[in-house]
Amino acid sequence: MSWSLRTDPSGFVVRWSEEMAQRYSAAGYWRETTLVDAARSALREDPDRALLIEGKKRVSRRQVWDDALRLVAFFRAQGLKAGDVVSFQLPNWIETAVIALAARMAGLIVNPIPPIYREAEMGYILKDCGAKLIFVPDVFRKHDHAAMIQRLKGALPALRDVVVVRGKAGVGNAYAEALAHEPALESSLPRVEAAGVMMVMYTSGTTGRPKGVLHTHHTFDFRVRDMGEIWSIGPRDVVFMPSPVTHITGAFWAFDMPWVRGCTSVLVDIWSPNEAISLIENNRCTVSGGATPFLQQLLDVGGARPNALDTLRLFFCGGTTVSPDLIRAASRAFPHCLFFRAYGSTEHTLATAGIRSLSQSEMGAETDGEILAPTELRLVDPAGDTPVAEGAEGEILGLGPSLFVGYLHPEDNEGAFAADGFFRTGDLGRRVYRDYLVITGRKKDIIIRSGENISPKEVEDVLFNHLAIAEVAIVAMPSPTTGEAGCAFVMLRRGAALDLPEMQRFLTESGLAKQKFPERLVIVDDLPRVPSGKVRKDELRRQAHALAKVEMS
Repeated sequence: MSWSLRTDPSGFVVRWSEEMAQRYSAAGYWRETTLVDAARSALREDPDRALLIEGKKRVSRRQVWDDALRLVAFFRAQGLKAGDVVSFQLPNWIETAVIALAARMAGLIVNPIPPIYREAEMGYILKDCGAKLIFVPDVFRKHDHAAMIQRLKGALPALRDVVVVRGKAGVGNAYAEALAHEPALESSLPRVEAAGVMMVMYTSGTTGRPKGVLHTHHTFDFRVRDMGEIWSIGPRDVVFMPSPVTHITGAFWAFDMPWVRGCTSVLVDIWSPNEAISLIENNRCTVSGGATPFLQQLLDVGGARPNALDTLRLFFCGGTTVSPDLIRAASRAFPHCLFFRAYGSTEHTLATAGIRSLSQSEMGAETDGEILAPTELRLVDPAGDTPVAEGAEGEILGLGPSLFVGYLHPEDNEGAFAADGFFRTGDLGRRVYRDYLVITGRKKDIIIRSGENISPKEVEDVLFNHLAIAEVAIVAMPSPTTGEAGCAFVMLRRGAALDLPEMQRFLTESGLAKQKFPERLVIVDDLPRVPSGKVRKDELRRQAHALAKVEMS
């Protein structure tokens, strides 16, 4: 299969294989339709059905569709044309779904930006992708986003306008003003090629500068349809989605899944486990998912309200390290619900599909899910491209209809793909039970102690069971005697205490080899994270190196 660079209909340079495109199209994985087609069909079937719920506010398919047409008219008034980039730095608000639909109606490219980002990240991303317009809150969580954009605007010549959502427009337009336009005629909407880029979403930047990940209508649409079919998502489902809509998971379930599969999505802008349980109970939610902290905190407070989660039938967990015992604990607490680990990334979304029945519950805990065709995963020697033996650890390479079409800057693709198009994830794993995957760590996370490779995840999974530990992340730190040693950053449970001898005693009783024990313990109030909840181990490595430098000086 040969690959080349081509300029897509939106003007972006993407990786392309004509042979692959023909194969995916012939199999029906890639269709010549977009979200707009799915939304139009859903609207005809039941225009008054609730599409999204946020707090006490419910909006129907008709309301979101009509507001999106008004935004299309606004985009045109601002001089935007197909292929231009529209950014939004918004919480999990209903407006984000309207913007996402309107942008696709107009053939624009969406650029979701997490609300936690500040001047440095915002300035870089908006300039890098050439955003022509951005939607921001006025003030959210005490941060003045509108004022921040005003400070940045002078250094962003491509940025034509700012729209302030849920606040006064001290800069640019208010969202209400944008919606005041007469709706664009449906007959005036452009024909949008499904092979064109639809989204540029930036990686979290855990290593080096953030990179713009390009997804097309094809890659995004396939993953939504495939997920919906695998997990039997339908009109009877109500989805509670705490994951940020500016992250790939939240975008799937807030923007596309309600239109494509007929479910209703419940959004929450500020995470609170008690509020989350109330939202699940009051809206009788059936499906949810998110990173480890979401599930852990639901379990911590859910014991006092065991009946509140009775309607949940499925909870997928991923985005960061997931302890098998966390999944087992959830399954014991709520045996009617399917809890499981799933694996994917911004670049290769949902590379494994978890499990599909309660009879597979243990597989949901001890593996990161089933590899289902047409997704292809290959495990190779981390030092090269030689396939590893069955059950052996190797670097995970992936290919499939949901794989992104390259980074915004073509030079970032160099070294990221094998010659046959498989994406080098940088993750390490083992294939077990023939078609299941177990994630064992990251290539860059491996600790090399006296020439021995140590997987931090193996040790983290053991320490998760210590009663004092709420969360733990282990990274390499320089050692004058062994080259590298493990440094454990630990968040404690309320009222608990822990020291290094106690941690090492627990690891001894667990039967772990002594050479795997962390040699340094750092107690922290919180761990640095990216918006998806994934721990920033690059930052922890920096801190560990700084500690080692002080100790060795």
